[in-house]
Amino acid sequence: MLFTITGKHIDITEALKRHAEEKTSKLPKYFNSINQIEVIVDGKEGGKTSVEVIARAEHSNIFVVTETGDNAYTCIDVAIHKLERQLSRKKTKQRNNKHIGTTEKERGS
Repeated sequence: MLFTITGKHIDITEALKRHAEEKTSKLPKYFNSINQIEVIVDGKEGGKTSVEVIARAEHSNIFVVTETGDNAYTCIDVAIHKLERQLSRKKTKQRNNKHIGTTEKERGS
């Protein structure tokens, strides 16, 4: 899995990079075809920080989450939590669509 982190108007420290990489490493547990994760940290005026996480998976599936707050670490945590929900919802939909049962009309009852 390819991981990249980018900072706009903010310096990415080694600790922040480690934190983001550690949190995103758990994402394939929710959707196993993820092959690239990109984290963009944007330091805005007024001390606000915006974090955008982009997860790319096979078959052109792209998942994007944005979170804004005061602390970059908290923003990463909340964004990853949102992304986990998105990924598990997508996985559930795929599983449900794959295992559609026959209706009574098709069985001839």
